[in-house]
Amino acid sequence: MASVDFKTHVDQACRAAEEFVNVCCPTVDQRRRLLPRLYTGTATLVWNGNAVSGQESLSEFFEVYPSSEFQINVLGCQPVHDEATPSHTAVLVVIWGTVKFEGNKQRDFNQNFLLTAQASPSNTVWKTASDCFRFQDRAS
Repeated sequence: MASVDFKTHVDQACRAAEEFVNVCCPTVDQRRRLLPRLYTGTATLVWNGNAVSGQESLSEFFEVYPSSEFQINVLGCQPVHDEATPSHTAVLVVIWGTVKFEGNKQRDFNQNFLLTAQASPSNTVWKTASDCFRFQDRAS
């Protein structure tokens, strides 16, 4: 890959990550029933080591998900090389922040998303193919 092409891919990844996080976080906090729309039909979520796969299972998981307030402190992203995801444009998004679930104390977390581009006639929509969420509790 030439450096100009790579820079273009990085810029595209950064825009996609920012747009996705700007949609995802408010959806988690305020419009949870719409969350499954942000995932592909075969997506997998690994929540603190517990896997949930497929649209129906994700919908059921998000129905019982407690009310939350997410704050993103750090956002990182990079394009995924074509050889790793043949025939798919993909972006790895990594976020770090804090979350407070209803009735619980605020906790640190990190989350990794593998986004894939879903082209439509009018634009490209980024959907989650894989999501890994983990609390980051500090050692006492």
